[in-house]
Amino acid sequence: MDKKEIVNVLERISVLLELKGSNPFRTRAYQNAARALEASSISIGGDISAKELEKIKGIGSRIAEQIQALARDDDLDLLRELAEDIPPGVIDLLKIPTLGPKKIKYLYQTLKIENISELELACEENRLSGLPNFGPKTQENILKGIQSVKKYSGSFLYADIYKQAVEVLENIKSHKLVQKADLAGSIRRKKEIIRDIDMVAATDKPQQVMDFFLSLEQVSDVIARGASKSSIKLNTGIDVDIRAVSPLQYPYALHHFTGSKEHNTAMRSMAKKKRIKINEYGLFKNGTLIGCKDEKDFFNVFKMEYIPPELRENYGEIEAAKEGRLPKLVKKQDIKGIFHIHTDFSDGSMTMLQACSYLKGLGMQYAGITEHSKTAAYARGLKEAGIEEYFKEIEKVEKTLEDFTIFKGIESDILPEGELDYSDDILDEFDFVIIAIHSHFNMQEKKMTDRIITAIKNRHSTMLGHPTGRILLARDPYKVDIARVIDKASEYGVDLEINANPHRLDLDWRMVKYAKNKEVKIFINPDAHHLENLNDYMYGVDIARKGWLEAKDVANTMDRHKMRKYLKEKRSR
Repeated sequence: MDKKEIVNVLERISVLLELKGSNPFRTRAYQNAARALEASSISIGGDISAKELEKIKGIGSRIAEQIQALARDDDLDLLRELAEDIPPGVIDLLKIPTLGPKKIKYLYQTLKIENISELELACEENRLSGLPNFGPKTQENILKGIQSVKKYSGSFLYADIYKQAVEVLENIKSHKLVQKADLAGSIRRKKEIIRDIDMVAATDKPQQVMDFFLSLEQVSDVIARGASKSSIKLNTGIDVDIRAVSPLQYPYALHHFTGSKEHNTAMRSMAKKKRIKINEYGLFKNGTLIGCKDEKDFFNVFKMEYIPPELRENYGEIEAAKEGRLPKLVKKQDIKGIFHIHTDFSDGSMTMLQACSYLKGLGMQYAGITEHSKTAAYARGLKEAGIEEYFKEIEKVEKTLEDFTIFKGIESDILPEGELDYSDDILDEFDFVIIAIHSHFNMQEKKMTDRIITAIKNRHSTMLGHPTGRILLARDPYKVDIARVIDKASEYGVDLEINANPHRLDLDWRMVKYAKNKEVKIFINPDAHHLENLNDYMYGVDIARKGWLEAKDVANTMDRHKMRKYLKEKRSR
């Protein structure tokens, strides 16, 4: 197991212990160990020693041994024993946003509720409203939470499954009878939410490749077995479909199974006018196959530029490819620095030095440190009295890092009427200000839109962070006319953020393209709270590519000298 997976196991153990009513100190020990391990910079491998782990404050000798076992992919007796005592459906109740272990335990013991369906029925029959610490409002919120879980059932975050997809793909590629293989479907198009993993493999011996695929160690269940198409379920719960085709058919099959359905339909319609038939087996004119050695050849048949997979959504890419005006999409290596970084000055777990040293090691030229503002008391937001110390730490760290610039920033809360939560004198001291909504999400659309626009008009505002407030698979965007917000951002010279946290990926890629058309600059930021989150900027690049962005459209492709000048000009507007 990797570090993230081990953290998840420790958290699961703490939850199971709480559901069983175990000693609260024991439960807390696993919670603390999970947080400590996640926040640490330690690298986890099969040869990790217990002594190394025990150096992390919050991890004792017993839990260190268990982490060792998990790193070696050994089973934990404790986890198995705990899971045997609690029905699986009870664990599923934790997916409901408004329910924690204590309430779940109470419902399990009092009403014998063992799964989401039983809980939904209990709410509909009004059996929760009279219970201690519940009430009608809590019951209503639980029902809303259940609907949310149902809505997103069977969906996965791109970041959570990409690594698994690549592991399976590399296994397929390693087979001696496989000539080529690639991911297809929504994961190749870099969609934020994935329902399953699609793959295409080129081979002259499909049955042997199918047999190999079905025998992979990651397989928990075989869904379908065929001579050239098979489906499995991974241990993590996601389905994987593979198509084995001949090397001759490979370019056509890869295009077809990459999709999207809308892109394929539009391509077939265009081809029909040229009397060409498109399917997964080839391009045919008058029944004769038009030979293509790869996807570039495929598009060349129609005198089109090669369309990158991310753009294949029937969102204007076909017309642009025919006219030779597809964008030269931004790449990960174009990013020169990162903003929206929280350190231990607010609610981050890393020091400023750790964050900036890590970024410098990645080849970055600068960092925009961005602590929470005073209204965010829950996140230890910076009060006015602490700002001077914050600036001194930035200056101190910057002096220790050669050829690396640190910009002084703040994530200022947009208050209900659109005002920011510091005075103009305080805001003048920062190099940049990210404005963002962190409260009062349930406003009507016009009021929320006006609120954000009022903040955009503030001369201190540099960029709008996580513009729609969505949490993927958990919370819908708040009601906002985002097109109108982008129009005003363009008018007032305020940039927008693609928040690259895999749970957000906000701004949506469709509106990213709209912002590009309105000449609004985009920052790709990880909203990092832990060291490993700094790498999340890469997921933001994927969304930028889906939104047609080129390097010139992304502010943080500037080098550190140009960025200093850029921020200075924004402050003087």
